[in-house]
Amino acid sequence: MQVSHISESAPGGVSDDCVVASERFVLVLDGATANGLATGCVHDVPWVVSRLAAQISGRLIADGEAPLADVLAEGIGAVCGLHADTCDLGNPDSPSSTVAMVRHRGAVVDYLVLCDSPIVIEATAGDVRLVRDDAMERLPGQSPEILRDVRNRPGGFWVASTEPEAAKHAVVGSIPAADVRRVAVMTDGVSRLFEWYGWSLGRLLGELADAGPAALVASVREAERRAPVGRFPGKRHDDATVALCTHFDPFGP
Repeated sequence: MQVSHISESAPGGVSDDCVVASERFVLVLDGATANGLATGCVHDVPWVVSRLAAQISGRLIADGEAPLADVLAEGIGAVCGLHADTCDLGNPDSPSSTVAMVRHRGAVVDYLVLCDSPIVIEATAGDVRLVRDDAMERLPGQSPEILRDVRNRPGGFWVASTEPEAAKHAVVGSIPAADVRRVAVMTDGVSRLFEWYGWSLGRLLGELADAGPAALVASVREAERRAPVGRFPGKRHDDATVALCTHFDPFGP
């Protein structure tokens, strides 16, 4: 598997995103914390995201056959162990992260999505599939108070934070490597192209493959600048991370 990627902070900001890639996997994280609410954690979001990325990627390297949900659960648990003595892990507003990963495992491609960092898969036959966790879209609202009441709770939404059980609620699957042409793994700072700005999945994959990840993020920034103020929910600018995976040789890693 070949991977090209970019991770860019929002203009003037510090990125809470992270991407880790190898010939066998790509891992994309998008960190978050509750605005204006006490988190109970002495660490910032990048600290949590970087530790989670290290724990997950280390396990993916050490065991190329473990179910991705198990890898995620163990990674969350390990990060909890790193700051259980200094932080209140029972606080529902503890720093958290979305997780999206793709693994090439011989004749199979595995994927996992937790929260709102989606994956787009193009088959060799030409059809394009969106893999997403849409739990947040079904919530009654997006205020910090609503989110804290339903975060990592049945009937709410699940995200990588202080509950390894969240991994059980990820969207997971496997497909034959011979059927996969290319895969895009991204944070919502890039998926806004088709969620907000009217791009098709095919257009996104085409520009990503033809012009590269940096050009795609440049298109995101242009769309953000052109959008009328207040037209869309959320931040006008966001961290933007995307990885393109190709060459899924069924006899490869």
